[in-house]
Amino acid sequence: MLVVMKPSATEAQVDAVVEKIRSLGLLPHAIPGAQRTAIGITGNKGALDPSLFDAMPGVREAIRVSQPFKLVSREVKAEDTIVDVAGIPLGGPAIVVMAGPCSVESREQVLEAAREVKAAGATLLRGGAYKPRTSPYEFQGLAEEGLKILALAREATGLRVVTEAMDVETLAMVADYADLVQIGARNMQNFSLLKQLGKIGKPVLLKRGPSSTIREWLMAAEYVVAHGNPRVALCERGIRTFENATRNTLDLNAVPVLKSLTHLPVVVDPSHGIGIRAHVPAMARAAVAAGADGLIVEVHPCPEKALSDGQQSLTPGEFAGLMAQVRVIAGAVGRPI
Repeated sequence: MLVVMKPSATEAQVDAVVEKIRSLGLLPHAIPGAQRTAIGITGNKGALDPSLFDAMPGVREAIRVSQPFKLVSREVKAEDTIVDVAGIPLGGPAIVVMAGPCSVESREQVLEAAREVKAAGATLLRGGAYKPRTSPYEFQGLAEEGLKILALAREATGLRVVTEAMDVETLAMVADYADLVQIGARNMQNFSLLKQLGKIGKPVLLKRGPSSTIREWLMAAEYVVAHGNPRVALCERGIRTFENATRNTLDLNAVPVLKSLTHLPVVVDPSHGIGIRAHVPAMARAAVAAGADGLIVEVHPCPEKALSDGQQSLTPGEFAGLMAQVRVIAGAVGRPI
């Protein structure tokens, strides 16, 4: 349920509604918005009677929320959420581009990549210090040393850092270094990790699981928001289908569907989505045309020597070409980049 307050409601009246919710053994959640003050309610097993709140001073109306993902639903918040990533607004008019290598391999590699992607127009540097891999024998990342290299690149270039947290044990360390904490596809339903993400003070980029429905994905986001962190963005990175000509099937249907269902920003990862370097620019263009708020692209100074995902990583020159193309599409749909 959502309790919508009148524009004239006093702080004391809002507090009274919050206390009423708690007295019922339920959890109140303030919903930030420019147009109205509202309080979401979670924890109820069945439907609540709106009359519990309708007659309270300062209340405009109490609305039942039909979606199971209550707090991330557009029923609860009609306007788009803008996630502040260390001063970069994700989900606003401008399309945010994140770029860099799949894995942090060395100081020289990351600094070169950071300078190149910034020159092309990216505002966030991506790079994995912890790399969950299908095979236990593949490169697993440099751990904290990798995080330190990313921090050094941020200091040198001004780019914000997005990097992956793999588990609860290392989450605090990653959050200390990251500006945006990425949760990889295989951890989308790691519920212990999702709950802890609700307690950190950093925004979260939640990737879609390879076999997850949109509803399951939004419920995963609900875990983070319900545990106290409303700064969540969603990342479509392709799903597993019967098709084997590409690495995954990039579900661009998800972008407009998500925009209708949730107020959270939507990012697209064309690199993992298709997994073929030559076709990444086309999918990036399509993502912007579909309404994505951001892109996350793998860029490596020397893809043929990359320790992970070299086959889908762009060279700096190819990334600069992608950015030129994406700017044209963004302009056509009325968005800066």
